[in-house]
Amino acid sequence: MAEFHPELRRAARIIPRFGFTPGLARFARFVQRIRGVPRPPAVTGVTIRDVTIPGPSGNAAVRVRVYAPDIERSGRPAMLWIHGGGFIIGTPEQDQANNLALCRDLGMVVVAVAYRLGPDHPYPAGLDDCYAALRWLHDGAEALGVNADRVVIGGNSAGAGLAAGLTLYAHDRGEVPVAGQLLIYPMLDDRTALRTDVDQSSLRLWNSRSNLLGWTSYLGRSPGGDDVPDYAAPARRAHMDRLPPTWIGVGTCDLFYDEDVAYADRLREAGVPCTLKVVDGAFHGFDIVGQKAEVVRDFRGSYVAFLRRALGISA
Repeated sequence: MAEFHPELRRAARIIPRFGFTPGLARFARFVQRIRGVPRPPAVTGVTIRDVTIPGPSGNAAVRVRVYAPDIERSGRPAMLWIHGGGFIIGTPEQDQANNLALCRDLGMVVVAVAYRLGPDHPYPAGLDDCYAALRWLHDGAEALGVNADRVVIGGNSAGAGLAAGLTLYAHDRGEVPVAGQLLIYPMLDDRTALRTDVDQSSLRLWNSRSNLLGWTSYLGRSPGGDDVPDYAAPARRAHMDRLPPTWIGVGTCDLFYDEDVAYADRLREAGVPCTLKVVDGAFHGFDIVGQKAEVVRDFRGSYVAFLRRALGISA
């Protein structure tokens, strides 16, 4: 069993070790539907609003939650944020605290997208929704007080996997510029779901059982096939050149550690500026459950510094 970081050991002992099942995922989505969309809170210094935007051609509209500094100015930086949840659960509001902090600290607009989830809506539904949100952000940049050339794509876990896939998709289409990608322990490689050599005892919040369910739900079929597109599983990308500056962060006790390090290495080999932040003894989602720990503050400080560089924000 891997050694947990000293500041994370207590949390690692408390967190139950379990894997998502189809029934548990359905129940989580049911509860999510019953609760509905929480009203945007009133927050000093930041305006939060929900906007319904046109969806992909022939599909339903997409909801985004927009966080904007109250001080109105033009040319602000922005980030399209994609939440995690293994492609099967989650909402933009689960990351609200961090999105608010980034909005305040960096003076940036954050647009968090409520994309469709598997298994009811397999690939490319989620990616299409995210691209619709990215197009909306770019096309409406002036109205949002945003500089369309200062937009990054970010996310965590499955949302970071979608962010990486969306970055590839936007790059290949050439319709909207992307200034950088922020990938927090990204879910990049469907083939990881088939590995049999993983030490499950050191995994928390997301294990191999959950990973198999997530990838099967997202792809609409079993993972590992030869025909899985790189927009769905970015680790399958053959050529990584000319992608925007990238930040990748992951812990050594995370199921995604190997695939994330490999992705960073391949970006660097292709000449893409890439910051890789590895946290010894950190498990999946450690920054969410251990927010007061110094190791989490250091982790967050690393990607905030990246955002400042990528978006030209002075300290």
